[in-house]
Amino acid sequence: MSRRSTFKVALLLAAFSLVPAACGDDLGDVETIKLAVNPWDGSAVNIAVAAAVLEGEGYTVERVEIDENAQWAAMATGDLHASLEVWPSGHAENVASYIDGGGGVVNGGELGAVGKIGWWIPTYVVDQNPAAGSWQGLQDPATAQVYATAETGDKGQFLIGDPSWVSYEQDIIDNLGLHLEVAYAGSEEALLAAMDSATSRGDPLLFYWWTPHSAFSKFDLTAFELPAYSDECYASGAVDCDYPDDVLFKIMWDGLEEGAPTAFTILSNFSYTNEDQIFMLGKLDEGLSVDDAAAAWMDANESVWQAWIPG
Repeated sequence: MSRRSTFKVALLLAAFSLVPAACGDDLGDVETIKLAVNPWDGSAVNIAVAAAVLEGEGYTVERVEIDENAQWAAMATGDLHASLEVWPSGHAENVASYIDGGGGVVNGGELGAVGKIGWWIPTYVVDQNPAAGSWQGLQDPATAQVYATAETGDKGQFLIGDPSWVSYEQDIIDNLGLHLEVAYAGSEEALLAAMDSATSRGDPLLFYWWTPHSAFSKFDLTAFELPAYSDECYASGAVDCDYPDDVLFKIMWDGLEEGAPTAFTILSNFSYTNEDQIFMLGKLDEGLSVDDAAAAWMDANESVWQAWIPG
């Protein structure tokens, strides 16, 4: 995760030479826009692009590193102004309270990308042991031990990154009777390192991951088989099925439209595809910073982000 940073002067000039400056009256009373950076790289590149466009229009942007659950209360009070990648499968209660219940947050529209959280394994694991690739197989303690580590003992390990991520893993494990124990790598970067380490040695690894992500171009991964998602599964409160496809969306402080109308319009219009985000994530894999990856995408897609800016 990139820490708070700003564009180099040269990149600013290159990215914004064709951006028409907004009229000062359109900026509103809120001159510093506070954007939530959640602990995964997709969120970071989204915010880098948004920050670049907003700064080009004359705003100051503050990037606030915060987890996806804590951001709701902060946004309701105006301490945060927008978050650009909410995964709806984990936030039904927050939507009901803060958006539907008039709790100070508004739906900012779809991001454009569609995400999918799931359980994943290296393909060689299921090739060598098909039973280790499905939930039925891991009801058998002997099969689950394929994923065991020194820390998990006679149970298999299920590895997640950041503890703050939306996660129903313990519910799924308990409700399906799987012989697994949840462990935390600590971050997206640490989970990627675990994937790299396991695949370089040909070791089994069962882990939480999602699309869109550039990791699929590096690792040969197969989705672990869980019972198919259903609305009833999640509505029951006893989750024992796969995650749904998530139409990612944005949220904003309900005072932003009045306080910073140009920023509100830009962020409402902010939208791109899975492929756009994967392009930037791939640039991170090449060693670029978050801001440089955003600048590379903006340079190649001027017509997309120019359309977000009100005339």
